[in-house]
Amino acid sequence: MTDEGKRPGKGDEADRAHWTAVEEATELLHEERYREALAELRGVLTDDPKNPYAFFFLGVAFFEVGEMEAARDAYEACLRLAPKHLGARVALAHVKRALGDVRGAIKEGMAALSLAPGDGDALYALALAHKARGDDAAARRYLEAFLGTNPEFEVATEVRGMLAEMPGNPPARDDN
Repeated sequence: MTDEGKRPGKGDEADRAHWTAVEEATELLHEERYREALAELRGVLTDDPKNPYAFFFLGVAFFEVGEMEAARDAYEACLRLAPKHLGARVALAHVKRALGDVRGAIKEGMAALSLAPGDGDALYALALAHKARGDDAAARRYLEAFLGTNPEFEVATEVRGMLAEMPGNPPARDDN
């Protein structure tokens, strides 16, 4: 698997085979047919229990249907096979935060950031984990760093709103 956990490079036949095996499931995920994707991915894993892409996308599907513990387990299985899978690290940080494991979320976020310093997704995951922990100063630092990555407009607007609502900000002016 490539360092970022993206599509395989040209020279890695096993990695290419792993990616090819999950292509149908990724189409189902894009079509928001999550239960069908789950069935497809389970079949892929029956054939090849060492396919990290299958575990990653299994985590995505479980997340989308609200099965957080299963999503966590799938992302962790992916990372056992591919420790440098950035997407799985970031997703695991979000899932652990959602499950109330804020310390684990921060640990995964830091691991993601060590794989890809300055990565916007890792910064955002860390910001949310620190905010959940009640550490507004750290959350603010990570949110501001995230904005420095030039995120999409909608997300940037949401983050600016989060920053404005954090303690220590002056009240919004009413220019009417």
